Amino acid sequence: MITRFAPSPTGPLHLGHAYSALLGADLARAAGGQFLLRIEDLDRERSKPEWEAAIHEDLRWLGIDYPRPVWRQSERLPAYEAALARLDEMGLLYPCGCNRAEIRAALSAPQEGDPPHGPDGLIYPGTCRHRSMADRRPGDALRLDIQKAVQATAKYLEFTEDGDGSGVQRRAAADLITGAGDIVLARRQTGAIAYHLAVVVDDAAQGVTLVTRGRDLSDATPLHVLLQHLLGLPTPRYHHHRLIRDAQGKRLAKRHDAEAIQLYRERGATPQDIRALVGL
Repeated sequence: MITRFAPSPTGPLHLGHAYSALLGADLARAAGGQFLLRIEDLDRERSKPEWEAAIHEDLRWLGIDYPRPVWRQSERLPAYEAALARLDEMGLLYPCGCNRAEIRAALSAPQEGDPPHGPDGLIYPGTCRHRSMADRRPGDALRLDIQKAVQATAKYLEFTEDGDGSGVQRRAAADLITGAGDIVLARRQTGAIAYHLAVVVDDAAQGVTLVTRGRDLSDATPLHVLLQHLLGLPTPRYHHHRLIRDAQGKRLAKRHDAEAIQLYRERGATPQDIRALVGL
């Protein structure tokens, strides 16, 4: 078994990160497997060397070991470009020049309820779907034509869940048309590869066999399985775990500095204290 912990160096690790990292390391150790650290630093504006250094320090203090050197997504751009080229050859990509305000405006036509959301945020209304890759201009994003992608894969997408709702999960690929829409695979900024593409390419390249992550990402899993099918990549097992929440019941985010692992260390907490706090 190979598991991984893949934080972004955009802020301090908090108790939710500690739970995810400790759980992944525990599962790998129990199976006689390997635990990997991967730095997801594609957001070049927000990623900082000091936050990456803090990740290593926090994990070392928690007693989590991993092979070095670790992978950084910022050093993996050729692999992502190759994946985009393959999807382009299949006729599944198109350029999009819409910004968020334009997308929201297109979705604000008179209708009941809030605009639909999917794993990529607002579900894109398809404004630029008629454009060909030959029409790509500087500053365009690249989107996956989800209707064509669904037609190019199996009718059902299957994966094994070891966490919430354990067992083989079977989802209709066509559900992604309304549930995810034409997701962005390369963002408007130069070289800004989207999470959904990078994560499936890297998990396959590192031989990850069990993906441990929060249940807030479970809705993205059928989309990731679709991309794995299209790119000819293996589908790992998944373990979507519970989320660690604050006193008000809200999911922890990096803005929750009060829950930062570093602050617990400075207050004299031990790694065993952190395990108890997160229920391990």
